[in-house]
Amino acid sequence: MIGIIDYGLGNPGSVANAFQRLHIPTGICREPAELRKFRSLILPGVGAFDAGMQKLADKGWLGPLNKAVLEQGKPFLGICLGMQMLGTRSEEGSLPGLGWLDAVSCRIPSGDQPLEKPLRLPHMGWNEVQITRLNPVLALDEPDHRFYFVHSYHLKCLHSENAIGKTCYGIEFDSAVQRDHIFGTQFHPEKSHKYGLRLLASFAKIE
Repeated sequence: MIGIIDYGLGNPGSVANAFQRLHIPTGICREPAELRKFRSLILPGVGAFDAGMQKLADKGWLGPLNKAVLEQGKPFLGICLGMQMLGTRSEEGSLPGLGWLDAVSCRIPSGDQPLEKPLRLPHMGWNEVQITRLNPVLALDEPDHRFYFVHSYHLKCLHSENAIGKTCYGIEFDSAVQRDHIFGTQFHPEKSHKYGLRLLASFAKIE
């Protein structure tokens, strides 16, 4: 069963509803001690980086998450803020991230040059994801990959092999990442209709 972590930010219920459409069992994980019940884990999230990391620290998630994901090797998917917190830090705040990826969360530049048309932030709506390497959740041979985004910051991987998908919004940025059994998406698969359901179904198959 897949555990969807409820740490006080985001809407774990919407992720659970997406899996329900796929007839894949999930449970809302509200306490760190419950992590042991689940085969794989999802960390959704919206909002500011420091607020997310502080919530994880205050509610005692950090140690148990490290044990479940890094030591026990449970498949993990971070969504939106949940992906950004996989990195070491963010330009948005001062707290350290989980540090599972050598990556930094950066603000999308909105257009500082006089001749540039300023970008509207947050980046909100549908956009394409270009798959950059073979991976278990986004197939290279599928005809298209379109997902729903809502964000002003993006995760910048310091090692290119950790980026499995890229998106262009003013700049090209890493929109899907992987390190072994750890995955992250800047977009919201639970809001991305058939494209997102396809990704979630693939994640559910990872052992």
